[in-house]
Amino acid sequence: MKKTLSIIALSVIGFGFVSCKKENKEVTGTETAASTPAAKGDSAAVAPVSGETTAAPASNQPLTTVALSENNFDFGKIKKGDKVEHVYEITNTGTNPLVISKVKPGCGCTAPDFTKDPIMPGKKGKITLRFDSTNFDGNVNKFADVFANVEKAPIRINFTANIQP
Repeated sequence: MKKTLSIIALSVIGFGFVSCKKENKEVTGTETAASTPAAKGDSAAVAPVSGETTAAPASNQPLTTVALSENNFDFGKIKKGDKVEHVYEITNTGTNPLVISKVKPGCGCTAPDFTKDPIMPGKKGKITLRFDSTNFDGNVNKFADVFANVEKAPIRINFTANIQP
């Protein structure tokens, strides 16, 4: 009985750490090669530093390089309960096809979609993040990790929003 209660308590605590909760703090530890957020319309080579070191290139594809139209997006003020989305444009700046194998959001409130076909050199693909603000108040900062055949995968893309009642 004691063992069961301990397991349940640890599960509840663990779920609390990884669940999608209200956030009023910014995610730290993510920098890009440009070291400043890309302004809308700017191209920035993306080489984020992330806590994950186990990420491998997408299915042993030859490596390539990419540029994002932006790696940070601000939705500004939105109403609690709004469902918003943003499309990040990714350009293959290398010489091999770009293969995005997975886009992993930081929490369940964000749903990803992305170009599934290989993106040829010089061509563009899309990564869409859909955010449901129902469970949030105030300022939020969310992210998703993009796993692809680039040297420093995953690539981290971010968005912020100010959720109003």
